[in-house]
Amino acid sequence: MTSRFKLVLSEAVRSLATNLSTTVAATMTVLIGMFLLGLFIALGTWVVSWSDHVKSQLQVKVFFVDEVKPKQVNAVGQYLSTDTRIKRYQFVSKADALKEMRRKYPQLTANLPSNPLPASFEITPARAEDVTAIAADLRAQKLKGIEKVKDGQQTSKRILQVARVISVVFLVAVIVLLVASVLLIANTIRLSIFSRRREIEVMKLVGATNWFVRGPFMLEGLLCGLAGAFAAVVLLFLGKQVALPAILGHIDTSDDVKALSFTMTALALVVVGLAVGALGSGLTLRRFLKV
Repeated sequence: MTSRFKLVLSEAVRSLATNLSTTVAATMTVLIGMFLLGLFIALGTWVVSWSDHVKSQLQVKVFFVDEVKPKQVNAVGQYLSTDTRIKRYQFVSKADALKEMRRKYPQLTANLPSNPLPASFEITPARAEDVTAIAADLRAQKLKGIEKVKDGQQTSKRILQVARVISVVFLVAVIVLLVASVLLIANTIRLSIFSRRREIEVMKLVGATNWFVRGPFMLEGLLCGLAGAFAAVVLLFLGKQVALPAILGHIDTSDDVKALSFTMTALALVVVGLAVGALGSGLTLRRFLKV
């Protein structure tokens, strides 16, 4: 078994060296495809993370009348505690609301003669898509002491639409880019194998089995895929170290907005590169095995 693998490996290495131009072409094709895929994974996952962050900021606010009684506030709190769509809720008193307003806008609140802000509940839903439904159900309850319920309907609707579009565009783009990369790489490998079809025919005529013929070619595809993917990872790492700090320096984002980790991206690229190289060789070779 070991000697057979050594034979296949030596044949693959010899073939790579003999057909250097096609080897370089296949490796460069894998490099370009994996580089673009890695770039898009990083950019796409960052945008999806940003849209999730924006969605997490959506809240329902329940404002009370000035004469609200503690019993009425407790009744609203009791109702909120039974709604499983709500992730968390917090009561904000009139004093706390004014304190927060003074922190954010000190100039606007400097000369206020009294506290005009109402007490409220700030409600964060488990799913941003439930904001409108939670607010509608609260209004339908007609609980005493509530002056109004705000869900930022237009803003939340727009944010959810944008987030949905971003997710769909990212998914479609990744699929299209992956399919395009596979087709491009498969065609390059097809050209490489086509130039060596006589060699394959001779091997078949002297009695070589399909897997004996396919082995060195698939190993070649694996090595080209590995080399191309590794080179793409190196280029992405250099771009991460050189260009990313300059770009992030001009973007004001939250700490929880992050792209997929570089380690995971690099691992995905290497796996995809290996799979594309091996499958591209194996599948393309099928038509030349029918001698």
